[in-house]
Amino acid sequence: MYTIGQVSEMFHIPVSTLRYYDKEGLFPGLERASGIRRFGDAELEALRVIDCLKKSGLEIKDIRQFMQWCCEGSGTYGKRRELFERQRRVVEQQLRQMEKTLSMIRFKCWYYEQALQDGSEERVTRMMPDHLPAEIQRLYDDARS
Repeated sequence: MYTIGQVSEMFHIPVSTLRYYDKEGLFPGLERASGIRRFGDAELEALRVIDCLKKSGLEIKDIRQFMQWCCEGSGTYGKRRELFERQRRVVEQQLRQMEKTLSMIRFKCWYYEQALQDGSEERVTRMMPDHLPAEIQRLYDDARS
């Protein structure tokens, strides 16, 4: 069993956030000894899932619903799977967008490297939009798709 302070340090999460999660019902089986929260392995695993769902963009109310489904047992497996399927699609879309962003950044790094070497942007801008080196062309096109 772990204290709230230990869990805070382990997960690099403020104690106030852990208290908030508890208040929101995200740790339904959390034990207390003399009013002190005691986190067990189940709460640590729940915290890992909560962190994952938060990072995927899920709101606390939806995470609370997920935790409620967990308490309800095997009859909610379908709902839980659908929640993760939906969030998988959200994260995959975010990744696609980030890949486009990274392509633009890589293109611009190359662009300014060339401009620095040449002392101007003239040569590089003449290559655009479709006479760039093959790899750079892929980045340029990907960033604009």
